[in-house]
Formats: sequence, C-alpha cells, structure tokens
Amino acid sequence: MPRERVTILGSTGSIGVSTLDVLARQHDRFEVYALTAQSNVERLAEQCLEHRPAVAVMVDPEAGAALRDLLARAGSLTEVRSGAQALATAAAAPEVDIVMAAIVGAAGLLPTLAAAESGKRLLLANKESLVMSGALLIDAVARSGARLLPVDSEHNAIFQCLPAGYRCADPIHPHGAQRIWLTASGGPFRDRPLETFDAITPDEACAHPNWEMGRKISVDSATMMNKGLEVIEARWLFALEADAIRVVLHPQSIVHSMVAYSDGSVLAQLGQPDMRTPIAHALAWPGRMASGVGALDLLSVGRLDFAEPSPERFPCLGLAYRALTAGGTATTVLNAANEVAVAAFLDERMPFTAIARVIDDTLAAIPVEPADSLERILALDARARDYAGESVAGRATEQ
Repeated sequence: MPRERVTILGSTGSIGVSTLDVLARQHDRFEVYALTAQSNVERLAEQCLEHRPAVAVMVDPEAGAALRDLLARAGSLTEVRSGAQALATAAAAPEVDIVMAAIVGAAGLLPTLAAAESGKRLLLANKESLVMSGALLIDAVARSGARLLPVDSEHNAIFQCLPAGYRCADPIHPHGAQRIWLTASGGPFRDRPLETFDAITPDEACAHPNWEMGRKISVDSATMMNKGLEVIEARWLFALEADAIRVVLHPQSIVHSMVAYSDGSVLAQLGQPDMRTPIAHALAWPGRMASGVGALDLLSVGRLDFAEPSPERFPCLGLAYRALTAGGTATTVLNAANEVAVAAFLDERMPFTAIARVIDDTLAAIPVEPADSLERILALDARARDYAGESVAGRATEQ
C-alpha cells in the first residue's frame, strides 16, 4: 500500500514539531512531501535533513535564500521555495494527500483555503481560518469533497465523541447531541489576584501550566481568547449556535471536551495533555495508531475539577462570544485586533490588561459587514489591524 504524502504548514512551531514526531513513528504509512516556515532557518534546515521532504518553503525570501544555501552545502535534494504563494502551492500540490494546517494566526488562511479547494484531507490546527472566514472554508470543503478533521485537542475530542460517520460541518443535533462543553485549563492566572494583573510580564503569560506552546498562543491561553477562538471554530465545525457551546474550567487538562446528548448522556474524551494524541487520531482516522503518548493513569491524576470561568478574570472570552453573536466580519475583526494586541504586549508596549481593551475598542469601532468574499475579509482584517495599532499606541501610556 503506497504511503500517504503530507505537507505541514508551519512545521517549526509546536504543532508542526509534534506532527513530525508522530510521522517519524509511522514510516511505513506516511512520507513528508513539504515543510514550511516563516523564517526559522536553522530549525527548518534540521527538519529537512532529518525528514527529507521534496519541498521546503520559507515565506521570508531572505530566509529562503539562507535555507537554500544551508541545504545545498549539506547535499540535500530538497527544493527550496519562497513567498506566501509558495505556501498555497505546497498545500494544493497534486502529490499531496494530507495537509496539516498549523500556521498560527491569519497567515495560515490562504494556504488552508488552498488545501480545502484542492480536496485534500485537511487536518486543521489553524483555528483562525474558521474564525476569519468560516463560511468560505466550509463551502470550499463541500465543493471539493475535502475531508476536514479537527486537530485542536478540544475539537478533536468532540469529534471523537460524535457517532462514527459524522462529517465536520454537518449539524450534530440529528445525532441526538444537544450541546458541547469545551474545557479550558484557565492558564497560568486562573488563581492570581486580579489586582496584580497589570504587573503580568510576557514570560509569566507564556508559562502555561499544562501545555507546551508558542508565545502567541500561550498569551491567548492566559487571556482565554484562545478558548474564545475555539468557540467560534466549534460553531463552524459542528454547525452550532453560540448558546449550544459552553466553556468550563478544568485545571488538570485531562478531559479535553464533552458532548451532551438528549438522553442525558455526556460523552467525554480523556487523555494526557499532549498534542500528539489528536494529531495521531487525525492522521490515522478512521483508524488508530501509536502516537508516542503514554497511557493515562487516572489513579495518579487523583481528581478532576471543573468550574465556571469568571468574566472579570477572562474578558476576552466574552468578547469572542460577542463577535460570534454579531456574525459577519466581527470575528475577523476580533482575531485581527487580538493579534495586534498580543504582539504589543509581548513587545512590552502595553500591559496585559490592555489586550482586552484594545479588542473591545476595535470591535466597537469597525462596523460589521457580510463575510461573503475573501477580498472583503482581508480588507476588514487590514482595517482592524490599523485601528488596533492606533489603540495600542494610545494604551502605551498605561505601562
């Protein structure tokens, strides 16, 4: 049986690294076709030499030239390409069977759409693609016959708790499911005194208690905007209204999410907090395969706690629900403002508590429009980033 060929969009990030770890355990089933990164030359070079993809893509042209030189000196046969369009080409290449969409942020939108439009088996870890343009992505999947499989641990858990044969983007209510519960660890500040939040540093915000993630997504976890984006993602993946999507704090990160059924049953997926589990599930679906993750020992865990998230502690979660309820381009604006605000916080240009205020300002200032074309979505994304940047400049004095 021929091996399936995989393109990894964002191979140098945490999801990409975990995906390569899983693939390395399954040489007989998969081969790497393309690896892509923004500018991390050294790590992508190491990955190319170890996994020998046919193609490597660097979005940054200067980084692409440096990678090409490094690989040539090492005798690698990997073809190096550069630029944003090369990402889409690597995702849509006819040689490719599976695309892991793991680029963080809006930068992942266009190559993820390209994979959907070309009918690939799309493993979605780039939640922003659905947050920004949910209807467009779901329509592309339906037209091309692509298979959409969620990789975020929460959405993958929900998918595992739905009946066999369920296809993402179909309504779950005909299957007897009434609502879903997305679990959230609460990040590093779930018990920190609120009066100290202005003093939170970027390093503190990036020190997640359970998961190893990049800095942007770690800050999103600390504000719970990551969970808000997952609520919006769930709306599209499972064809749900906002009031059927609940969030519950679960500090242990052992229950990854739950589905409540009409007969009173609640099905949950449990496992170690390790992204290799959902990655291996999506790669092997509808079967199973080894991921390298150890077995869960509930006796060692000892207890599982659950609580309601506080709106005062996590205002970004409420902002995400507000954007989802508003519909249209509001979720595009939310995502853009959040990316700008988080970058400003990480650069120490404004305090942690200003992140939610910048997003709130931007949502209030940018009118909602129909999210009916990629051109409109990209235009609103740019407009929101400009406005959020102005808001950040005004917040700099809050330091």
